[in-house]
Amino acid sequence: MIADLDETIKQLLQAEIPIKNGEIDVKFDQPKREWSSRLNKPTVNFYLYDVRENATLRRHQWESVKPTNGQSSLRDMQALRKRTPFRVDCFYMITSWAAEAEDEHRLLTRCLLALFRHPILPDKFLYGAMQNPPYDIQARVANHDKLTNPAEVWSALDNEMRPSVSYVVTIALDPWTEISGPVVRTFTLTSGQANDLPRNQWIVPGGEASEMHVLGGTIRGKDKKPQAGVEVAIKGTGLFATTNDDGRYVLGSIPSGDYTLVVWSAEGKPKEKKISFPTKEVAFDFEI
Repeated sequence: MIADLDETIKQLLQAEIPIKNGEIDVKFDQPKREWSSRLNKPTVNFYLYDVRENATLRRHQWESVKPTNGQSSLRDMQALRKRTPFRVDCFYMITSWAAEAEDEHRLLTRCLLALFRHPILPDKFLYGAMQNPPYDIQARVANHDKLTNPAEVWSALDNEMRPSVSYVVTIALDPWTEISGPVVRTFTLTSGQANDLPRNQWIVPGGEASEMHVLGGTIRGKDKKPQAGVEVAIKGTGLFATTNDDGRYVLGSIPSGDYTLVVWSAEGKPKEKKISFPTKEVAFDFEI
């Protein structure tokens, strides 16, 4: 993944500077004294000196993945879920190398102008595993809080100090796989005084407990196709929803009891259905 990021940066510079006939090298090496002494043409070097998770963009949660199995019955479909990817910052140190200081400064300027034009790396330059990213690939150039003490870096590299610029690219690393299971159509949330949290999370026997329920279903036409834009409500509660493009709706939270579910579309008469909670019914589907 990081090697593909290197190639992405290289392709961006070759197009944006532009670099023709290999007149300028783009390298990703550790700029030690021995390395720099072997350079024989103007070079822009991106030294990757640190990689760490971006805590600001951290989202450790589950996300739903839209089923693609083509099954027509929602009851037969599988629900797909996957953890969100990690967001990782790749810290580069940019330096330019040439025979004359003026040429180095001119090359560094051209490089910075190209990078400043792209705070988000364009899709057309993305290479290999960088393609089709789950998030925009953000890049930050010359951050004031990076490389605050470059003298220590050059001392560790055993080379002479020279102008260096920070370049931080945030990429997504996805180590997770999709988990599938049956679609859950109703669920109940029970609240009350629990015993010995967090080990024993059952409600204290004889204690007061309250339950709130959430229901869902699919509205289909006589042709069995999902109906979008159909309004669904629970009479007397003020709860209502509109079906999405797949004909699905979700309503809640609802206390235990008996209710009337009402469904109506722009055309046709409303339909009603008696429902009760708690219930063993797994779906509240309608055909209109």
